[in-house]
Amino acid sequence: MIAKERVRLHAHGVVVRGGELRPLRSGAMHYWRLDPDDWARALDAMVTLGYRFVDTYVPWAVHETSPRVYDFGEHDGRRDLRRFLQLAHERDLCVLLRPGPHINAELTYFGLPERVVWNGEFQARTARGNPVVLPMLPLAFPVPSYASDGFMAEVEHWFSAVGEVVTSLRAPEGPIALVQVDNEGAFYFRDGPYDQDYHPDAIRLFREFLRKKYSRLIDFRRAWGNESIGFQDAEAPRQFDAKTASQAAPHLDWMEFQEHLLGGALDRMTRALDHAGLGSVPTVHNFPPGEAATPLNASRLKSIDLVGLDYYHRASPNEHLAVFRRTTELASRCEGQGVPAFAVEMGAGSPPFMGPFDEDDSVYVWLTALAYGLVGYNAYMAVDRDRWVGAPIDPRGNIRPFGERVHKIHEALDRLSFHTLRRHTPVKLIIPRSIRRLARAMHAFGSLSPALFNVLGGGFAESCFEDDLGLGKSVVLEAERFLRVFERALFARGVPFGYAGGESLAAASMNATWLVVPTAGGLKPDFWTQLRDIRASGREVTIGPSLLDRDGGLRPVKKKLDVRNFEFASLEDPNEVATVVARRIEALGLPTYTATRGAYVTVHHDKKSPKAVVVMNPCRAEIVSSVSVMKVDELRDTLTGRTIRRSFGAFEVPLPPRSVRLFAVQKASRS
Repeated sequence: MIAKERVRLHAHGVVVRGGELRPLRSGAMHYWRLDPDDWARALDAMVTLGYRFVDTYVPWAVHETSPRVYDFGEHDGRRDLRRFLQLAHERDLCVLLRPGPHINAELTYFGLPERVVWNGEFQARTARGNPVVLPMLPLAFPVPSYASDGFMAEVEHWFSAVGEVVTSLRAPEGPIALVQVDNEGAFYFRDGPYDQDYHPDAIRLFREFLRKKYSRLIDFRRAWGNESIGFQDAEAPRQFDAKTASQAAPHLDWMEFQEHLLGGALDRMTRALDHAGLGSVPTVHNFPPGEAATPLNASRLKSIDLVGLDYYHRASPNEHLAVFRRTTELASRCEGQGVPAFAVEMGAGSPPFMGPFDEDDSVYVWLTALAYGLVGYNAYMAVDRDRWVGAPIDPRGNIRPFGERVHKIHEALDRLSFHTLRRHTPVKLIIPRSIRRLARAMHAFGSLSPALFNVLGGGFAESCFEDDLGLGKSVVLEAERFLRVFERALFARGVPFGYAGGESLAAASMNATWLVVPTAGGLKPDFWTQLRDIRASGREVTIGPSLLDRDGGLRPVKKKLDVRNFEFASLEDPNEVATVVARRIEALGLPTYTATRGAYVTVHHDKKSPKAVVVMNPCRAEIVSSVSVMKVDELRDTLTGRTIRRSFGAFEVPLPPRSVRLFAVQKASRS
């Protein structure tokens, strides 16, 4: 007897029943918010539009009718989770199951039972010891602590209840192919550096973290500049009060601990799901918009198989760059891990309180993310419901005009087998984690989330204190400026490039031939060792704009870094970076693809040749862009069928306002 293959992730999607490689193309539908008589029709509409997965939350507060007593359809048909999953299975839809505990979903209390939310022992604590309150519509509420043992015990009981209902419906026998662990795990959006968590269980974990990190008491005391402190009485910083670099260690340790705390909490939840019988399918977690400015760190989520992003952006030049930076960093990490770069929530419509997101915004961001390396996506929402506006399918299962547009795009993506193509990015701009930690610690706007500035396309310059900590310059602002100058120069020359996080350097830079790394704030010894190994392998590494003899914690290093084999760029000459880029294009034979008048272009290959070209216009005015693509003579618009040919070395591409055009390569050439 041949054993059935388990579900597994693949760079192009998910391997499901019978070894089928299925594109990770999903749509969200909330069964408990809809009339059960409409479930089948809505699922049929999803199949018609080309979705291959259905995503649904399983809301704890909806199913719990009294403490630890649950209704899964025995009394209320809207809560019949098994029936909903079976209907999906009958339509050959795989399921992404999301049992929380935090689900948001625009639900009051984010889907948590009131008894849990209002239990003081479970609540996260501010620096003053007060409950951490989220000012969320329609009702502000105190959020639970990710460190609370009592809260985790309740979560484990909830997961066990879900497991009893759905374990038999796991793939390959059933539809459940993916399970999400928690949701947007950034402290319930109260992610300011000193917002939380000062819960007693969190402080205990912080002290354990310090003991493990430093090991020797003498090293801990030297780092914190306190000869009498012990691990058992270390206090978490309450605000950023460092005046010099030597005083920064407690703050950077607190930033790192927050990453450690969230990683440990999600690991604990993953083990609870495994114990509940859901451990045989891949696990997923989603980072919210602005994740780069939160304590979320994918490298800390050891038990999560697929860490993806949520996208809620508008079509504008600033937010185009935010989508570019986020997606290329995601794609770099996922490519190195051999998993699909996944948008766990790709906004299709929006909750009313977020302001107007129109259909063009949704389509623009969706296609732009695909252009920059996204492989899979989950339309949130595919089926409309209360507290949401603008999904492609209405609550009765009727397909709206937006849905017809989605269907055409899916057909075009299928014709191209777009999920199997790859955007080659031989150049990576690396963001060391130490810089992100220092930027979080130096956030200048109190409880106003650092992520907000990141979402809007802002950076460290807009959100951080400019203190130089006695180093003569702000290392955070200097590092960001270094990256942005290279970003502009690479865009200007049309070199395909992307970002990568320093915490996953080896995986993220695997296929890169040139790395650009800011060294302004110093580097951790193990990070520097990885860079030396990369350089020794024959790949180019450019560092700058200054080199401090300090480690990632701003502590002086005993031995100066040996930078003899590295290229250094100082930014003192405004033309220096442009010269460096031109030199690397010639020396490395880097490809170049250009678009004029504010447009952007990407090229996507199979193993042999270019197969697709994407051209984007984030502006509110119609433009005609001159697009130059090497080795391509003829393009066909996959949505209109119109063909354009290269003339005088370029394609003249008309672009309506806030639009993306997806072209199939009809004729390639050697020139």
